[in-house]
Amino acid sequence: MLLYKLTDRYGKTHGDTQWGPEVTHEARGGAEQDLSSDGWIHAYESPLLALLLNPIHAGFDSPRLWKAEGEVEKRDGALKVGCRKLTTTTEIPLAVVTVTQRVRFAILCAKQVYDDKMWKMWADKWLRGEDRSPEVAEVARAEAWAATSAAEWAAVAAAEWVTESGAAEWAATSAAAAAAEWATESGAEWAAEAARSAARVSPPLDLHLIAEQAIREEV
Repeated sequence: MLLYKLTDRYGKTHGDTQWGPEVTHEARGGAEQDLSSDGWIHAYESPLLALLLNPIHAGFDSPRLWKAEGEVEKRDGALKVGCRKLTTTTEIPLAVVTVTQRVRFAILCAKQVYDDKMWKMWADKWLRGEDRSPEVAEVARAEAWAATSAAEWAAVAAAEWVTESGAAEWAATSAAAAAAEWATESGAEWAAEAARSAARVSPPLDLHLIAEQAIREEV
């Protein structure tokens, strides 16, 4: 089936494994091992998720994306899949995702699993572009910290991301360009963390659909 493989700028992944056009690799370890072992080769079912989840998986600085072919035999929820054998076929361009789109992705993931009325009011206002101030986001973050379940952690991650990102966007309009760059990198990780938390719920979320909504409906 069609999958997607993310590599570093040199076309390599963990263990100096080289990928490229029509390159095939097979897992060395046993299939009884977990997905993070050498028993499995990681891939994604969505090119957009490969990009959005990079900060919590491989963390490549300048990633490259490849179409790939393989059979899915193991899953990490809705996040990534594992194959015993994978072939990369063609390199494809990476989507350009803005800071705001990453924030939207985090909030939309969190909304799937967090039911607090006041938090959702804040989230809906942010999504509509009505109030994106860091002060209000900080209140939402503090309230979300009261959540205790693993699923509700997604709300904490999303609110924390927006707090930092909001401050960065303000700073970007002044001379503090370095602060904006820092928050962009930090925010990417928070957005991915929100997805990871939300992906643990049952029934599984369609993270690809959420990601497409975040990209398509930017205010």
